[in-house]
Amino acid sequence: MATGFAKQGADLVIMARRLERLEAVAETIRTLGVRCLPIRCDVTDTEAVNKAAEEAIAFFGKVDVLVNNAGASRNAGVLEMTDEDWDFTMQADLTSVFKVTRAFAKYMAQEKYGRIINIASIYGQVGNTAMDTVAYHSSKGGVINFTRAVAAELAKYNITCNAISPGYFETELTADTLKTEAFTQFMQTSVPLGRYGREGELNAAAVFLASDEASYITGQNIKVDGGYTSV
Repeated sequence: MATGFAKQGADLVIMARRLERLEAVAETIRTLGVRCLPIRCDVTDTEAVNKAAEEAIAFFGKVDVLVNNAGASRNAGVLEMTDEDWDFTMQADLTSVFKVTRAFAKYMAQEKYGRIINIASIYGQVGNTAMDTVAYHSSKGGVINFTRAVAAELAKYNITCNAISPGYFETELTADTLKTEAFTQFMQTSVPLGRYGREGELNAAAVFLASDEASYITGQNIKVDGGYTSV
């Protein structure tokens, strides 16, 4: 029981820190003269997602651009993967993209305008020999084909849907792995540019896909991976 309370306390501390960071980012955006509404939402919970969409529409009146960027993974190979870990990864990385897209796209369809950008992964297109992570590969592969399906379905509403597949970038979820000597050596031999992605190097792809200049691009998957998937 004590262990359970300790874990719950630690989770609350992590949540509080994330909320502080979210509000700090919102304040930075506001200093630029841009309206900003941070909304905390469990993207695997249908009711929470629908409520978040309603709040955003009530505040802004419409939503022009949606970026599906949430994700998590429990890693294991196909022989060791449990049902629970498989379901967790699928819910976090694929089902959430469906639920959030469904909730926001209906408002975009009413406006006859929208840009949907899904964050996939190089692992949605290839396997790898560095680590076993079959559920993550499967979920991100699903995101890429979900992107194509939505692009075809929603084109009649002037809504585009594209994906970005990052290579190896440091995040809260990847930092511990990327900083190991073994994985760094793997990266240096498998990524033609020979380095990890740097902060900001994903920005241009997202800004481009959200722009009017990309209005004739839909159903595509842009790889920002240092050349990993080219060899």
